[in-house]
Parts: sequence; structure tokens; C-alpha cells
Amino acid sequence: MEFSSKLLENAVNEVSRLPGIGKRTALRLVLHLLRQPSDHTKFLSEALLHLRNDIKTCSKCHNISDTALCDICINTKRNSEIVCVVEDIRDVMAIESTSQFNGLYHVLGGKISPIEGVGPQDLQIDSLVNKVESGEIKELIFALSSTMEGDTTNFYIFKQIEKFRIATSTIARGISVGDELEYADEVTLGRSIVNRIPFEQSIRS
Repeated sequence: MEFSSKLLENAVNEVSRLPGIGKRTALRLVLHLLRQPSDHTKFLSEALLHLRNDIKTCSKCHNISDTALCDICINTKRNSEIVCVVEDIRDVMAIESTSQFNGLYHVLGGKISPIEGVGPQDLQIDSLVNKVESGEIKELIFALSSTMEGDTTNFYIFKQIEKFRIATSTIARGISVGDELEYADEVTLGRSIVNRIPFEQSIRS
């Protein structure tokens, strides 16, 4: 792809680094920005800079937040005795959109994947075990995607907390094997949470 401007080329190269965006799409986005009033680009740049510099991680659930504790964790109307274990912020957003869950979350920050060099020590598993050990949790819901990595992570956590004898469940598999939660429709995902099954039963099946 030939560029008439080095500035244009640099902008396209940077935008194309984003996931799912190739050079042609990046060029279309950059040219769109050039056609907009300069304030639009300024507001976009400022929003991205504020996001990068000011974003925080909730000290309790590890969700992305503007403050030390996220809005979900400080909401006294939520059931703090039920915690849904998810991979990342996208899963929190997907489950929240169903309006079928009123507990809290614990964001792991990924899944155990030896192939990618991700082990238990790289995830927020120890802090989850500490929560369970403290006695503040009555039920843990595993809501990771039904991939080999997701199932491995679920089982690892289950073995770490098994001795504490709390209720553990997993979302019902109305979601196809390998599908990510963020791509599931709200009705299917909502039903899978409401109709969750005991985790030990999911192992036997």
C-alpha cells in the first residue's frame, strides 16, 4: 500500500495494530477522522489518554474501574455471598447485560494455558482462594468459556477451594463449546446463569 503522506502512513500503521483491524480498515478510519472537525480527533485522543493514564483495577474483584472499588462491589443491593468467576471485563459486561445476576464478580485476568505460558500464578487465583477462606463467600459460580483452557482453570480453582466446602456451580451449557461469553445472546446467557448446575456434576458429565 503506497502512501502520499508519511503522517498518514504512520497513523494507519498505528491503527492497524488494533485487533481485527487490517491496513485497509485502518486507512478508512484514519481518512474518516481527517474529514471530521478537528475537535472530534482531539476528544478521541484525550479520551484514550485519560483511559490509559487514569484507569484503575478494583482492589476487590479486579474489574476495570474509575475508582479503587468498582460500582458493582460498592453496591449494597448486590448479594456479596455469591461470586461469579470470569475471565475478563468483557464477561462482566456480558453477564450484567442479562440482568439475571445480582451477586459479585471475580475477574481472573485470563485462563490457565501452558501453551501460551500462562500459569495459575499469572492469574488472580490466590486472591479468590483468600476470599473463600475468609468465609465471606457461600457460592462460587464458574463462568469461563467451555474450552480446554477454561475447563482446566475451573478444575484447578475447584481443587484449591474444595476443602472449604462451599457451594460451587457452573453456568448451564446453552452456550456452544468454545464460544466466548461476550458473543452469547443475552437470553441464552441469562438462562445459563439462572439454570446453573453443581460443578461436580459438570465434571462427571
